[in-house]
Amino acid sequence: MRSSNPVFTRRGFSRDGGYAGFNAGPQPQTGNPHAGSPANPYAPQPGNPYAPQPQVGPDGGYAPVTPTRPGVMTIDSVVSRTAITLGTVVAAAAVAWVADLPLGLGIVFALVAMGLGLWQSFKREPSPPLILAYAVTEGLFLGAISSAINAAAPGAAMQAVIGTMAVFAGVLFMYKQRIIRVTARFTQFVLAAALGFVLLSAVNLIVLMIGGGNGLGLRDGMLGVAFGVIGIILGACFLALDFKMVEDGIAYGAPEKESWLAAFGLTLTLVWIYLEFLRLIAILQGD
Repeated sequence: MRSSNPVFTRRGFSRDGGYAGFNAGPQPQTGNPHAGSPANPYAPQPGNPYAPQPQVGPDGGYAPVTPTRPGVMTIDSVVSRTAITLGTVVAAAAVAWVADLPLGLGIVFALVAMGLGLWQSFKREPSPPLILAYAVTEGLFLGAISSAINAAAPGAAMQAVIGTMAVFAGVLFMYKQRIIRVTARFTQFVLAAALGFVLLSAVNLIVLMIGGGNGLGLRDGMLGVAFGVIGIILGACFLALDFKMVEDGIAYGAPEKESWLAAFGLTLTLVWIYLEFLRLIAILQGD
């Protein structure tokens, strides 16, 4: 079962309740992912749900398995699916920006995108049409809200884009250098912190709708700045979890279709970071 992700979805490759990988315990092994123990090299690899299960021969031993399989996740498949998904988001956002889509209609698209995202999250298999439909509606919302905020805070949209790209590059570098290590404790902490962040944001929205004013004051002033910075840091942590998912998926030979799920997760996280940057910049510019 895929586990919970507070960034509006449930995603991941975990089969044992972990978020970031196939197995919250041992790290993926190098070499042949289908190799067994030295005493019995054809035995199934523990902890790998995608390893082919060899047949037991007449002598009680395991028959050889093919060391490589077609149609598995690769870094190229993840990059290409992510480029398609993010490209769809950007194209839809550009259309909304040029058409000057009203913010009210953009919020409607945001609700539709959230529903599509949740639908994909609870599906057993990734659905490319559903993921692309999410990308279109999310992009229309981003274009509308970016245009509205950019009109009040000129340059905010471009600054948010640059900030998002900088966070992505920084987290990728630190992950590759093993400065950031995604462990079970790290995953649990990020999930708990993000859950608290989302719940607090929901309470702030409810208070805002009922009592008006600034709600709990989490989206303006110095408290709003601190809350926005925390949101960006949480988004960066989720990027590390996304990179771990991709790394584990490739190491364990996940089916190629799981590349769409990885692209979906990366897109969700990047949208989260972009929106937090957009709000933070608007606050800092006094709008």
